Amino acid sequence: QAQLVESGGGLVQAGGSLRLSCAASGIIFSINAMGWYRQAPGKQRELVAVITSGGSTNYADSVKGRFTISRDNAKNTVYLQMNSLKPEDTAVYYCNAALDGIYGNKGYWGQGTQVTVSS
Repeated sequence: QAQLVESGGGLVQAGGSLRLSCAASGIIFSINAMGWYRQAPGKQRELVAVITSGGSTNYADSVKGRFTISRDNAKNTVYLQMNSLKPEDTAVYYCNAALDGIYGNKGYWGQGTQVTVSS
């Protein structure tokens, strides 16, 4: 069974930076796309950024130019560097990975990490 473990959330002032990490562990044959989603109170979960196994990226318009997604395939880890944070970035951030494990190709979610941006 594979699992995703996130770290790096916290409280930061507007204009500050945070770096989120998400490590995949367990029996993993390959990892395809990895991404970050977020969910603010009372809102639906939304895509923040995604990166393919080949390194292609895509971002939500609201974070373009401020957030950068990257991955280290040797460590099965995806990162989200968040700069120029705004109060509207406050949410629980979830890691997602499409990977091939003992149960075949399947999507996995992390437990979520809270990011709070104060004004």
